[in-house]
Amino acid sequence: MFAYVVKRLISGVLVVTLVSMGIFLLFWFGPSSPAQPICDRETSNRCGDRIEIYEETLGYNNPVYEEYGKFVQGVFVGRTLTIASSEYECPAPCLGVSYRTKQPVKEELVSRMPATFSVAIGGAFLYLLFGVPIGVAAARRRGTVADKALVSSFLFISSIPYYLFALLTWLYLTITFEVPLFSDTGYFSIGENGPFKWFSGLFLAWVALGIFGCTQYTRFTRGAMVEALSEDYIRTAKAKGLPARKIVYKHGLRAALVPVVTIFGIDFGTLLAGTIFTERIFEIQGIGWWALEAVQGKDLPVVMATALFSAVVLIISNLLVDVVYSVLDPRVRLS
Repeated sequence: MFAYVVKRLISGVLVVTLVSMGIFLLFWFGPSSPAQPICDRETSNRCGDRIEIYEETLGYNNPVYEEYGKFVQGVFVGRTLTIASSEYECPAPCLGVSYRTKQPVKEELVSRMPATFSVAIGGAFLYLLFGVPIGVAAARRRGTVADKALVSSFLFISSIPYYLFALLTWLYLTITFEVPLFSDTGYFSIGENGPFKWFSGLFLAWVALGIFGCTQYTRFTRGAMVEALSEDYIRTAKAKGLPARKIVYKHGLRAALVPVVTIFGIDFGTLLAGTIFTERIFEIQGIGWWALEAVQGKDLPVVMATALFSAVVLIISNLLVDVVYSVLDPRVRLS
């Protein structure tokens, strides 16, 4: 187990390195200068004459490997950055200074984590709370009218693009029906606004994520349960006279959860990496919203930070999923 975890961590470091190099090269050799946005903001309409000066101060006239080496060095030991003739001390781990806000990227990333983590944990909880029990119930009633109606309705919901589903949820519940609980969406800190304000601001986002996400978990759980309940050991358990509830939830569900855990690990990692549509529609200023603004504004340090954060979260999520495998299914062994 230990050797497997170490090997996966080493491969994860390699993946993070390749992601950082890829993002760096995309901006460096892109169709427009990465210094153009900050030059436009600093000099209004006179950027054309000064773009070369900004490129030089930001290091874009240096070889790409040299600047990437400075970025890696900053992550471990910190560095001094020069942006538009102003110097910024960036202590380790230095992820740069935002071209748009002139704030350290690390501090902004940390400040936006609570919003994204709140959305992710609430949405993921509803995924499992509704998806798994409904899937188990559908599998136990396989072929009935209720099973077919449930599968058809969930298939219809999952066929709708998520951004459209979330937007319609927000429009109908906040504007058309004016539900008081959903009147003010967004992220509100528990310490400053209290738990009720925090809960009410995020609840509609959780509802949209939970309803849309539980549809696929219902289908996956149903399919896995149907397969598990047809296994020989389930028939043996029935022949021994074990209670139906014990057969379904102790023997069948444990085997059926293995593929569900795989999907959940990836989905939860994706949620933590930033739910762009959810945060944008429900006005939650988390990592997803921040990443979208950075891409639109060509803010290289922020794009690098969000990409690295996403890669690290997904790697850790996949590693945890592999470890949980061996707990849920004794036939799985990590080596």
